[in-house]
Amino acid sequence: MKSQLAFAVAGMVLSTVLTSASAQAATLDDVKSKGFVQCGVSQGLPGFSNPDDKGEWRGLDVDLCRALAAAVLGDAKKVKFTPLSSKERFTALTSGEIDVLVRNTTWTMNRDTTLGVNFTGVNYYDGQGLMVHAELQKKLDIKSGKDLDGATVCIETGTTTELNITDFFKANGMTFEPLAFQRADEVVTAYDVGRCDVYTTDRSALAAQRLKMKDPAAHVILPDILSKEPLGGVVRQGDDQWFNIVKWVHNAMLNAEELGVSSKNVAAKVDEIGKHLAAKELGSVDPKVARLLGLQGSFGEGIGLKNDWVVNILSQVGNYAEVFDRNVGPATPLKLERGYNALWSKGGLQYAPPIR
Repeated sequence: MKSQLAFAVAGMVLSTVLTSASAQAATLDDVKSKGFVQCGVSQGLPGFSNPDDKGEWRGLDVDLCRALAAAVLGDAKKVKFTPLSSKERFTALTSGEIDVLVRNTTWTMNRDTTLGVNFTGVNYYDGQGLMVHAELQKKLDIKSGKDLDGATVCIETGTTTELNITDFFKANGMTFEPLAFQRADEVVTAYDVGRCDVYTTDRSALAAQRLKMKDPAAHVILPDILSKEPLGGVVRQGDDQWFNIVKWVHNAMLNAEELGVSSKNVAAKVDEIGKHLAAKELGSVDPKVARLLGLQGSFGEGIGLKNDWVVNILSQVGNYAEVFDRNVGPATPLKLERGYNALWSKGGLQYAPPIR
């Protein structure tokens, strides 16, 4: 009797697990069925995810969402955005409210192993920084974070920022008074009106949020880098196909930059390579580019997409360099250099596995 009962219980558990796995593995089907990608983004971070004056979402993270829609649905416009606070972002993902989270979110071990989510890659390599009022910096001769003993620090709750700033002050034998808020805009407002001496978050976010202040020039970002902040896309665990798709959309944009394929020349590349292949002039074809553009092999079909998935990404959104430059690069209000986000071949950390 005991063995029969144990067998029955085991069968029920297995059935539950299989049912759960089946439900989790339906993201691609769900996206195709509803006809759009539901993407979780910030509540407004210029350069990364922020609505413009016409209500259109723009930014580095937004463009990754659009690239995903282009790859999966053939149309970069078929994406809807859900603005989320730091506190609610993971719940929105694991509950199924969104299909993917691309919201300046740091990849950490705890998040990767205990929340039921998987990080798909690093869309932006960052580090936590410190911003102070220029007037205060001049008055106290503040050169770095080590000159901030006893300062009041504005922080957004539900972020790695809280832990990192505590570690920094403790490691340097200093104390600080935290002033925490649930929304990023609340932090910005509190700091801007002088309720705290210091505002700390990712350095890219400091550059972005400074643009929202009454007088951006009245604030200085100190040279300190307090932490590693690899920011990237996040999906639910249990759906390997969707995980692979989001991961390889990012990788494809990096590979395209490395191979010199962009929105400006992708159509010509497809036409040129197609003609050479039709004429069996294989010596005139770069196989890496041919595979990237779906003209050789069936790599798109291998992850459940059409073989022109990368062509759709590049023609409608662009490669990584194009996305970086138009959203956060030197010619934008953020004026960010590529730095760590340059390709590995140019001294940076961005390195994508090959398509082959």
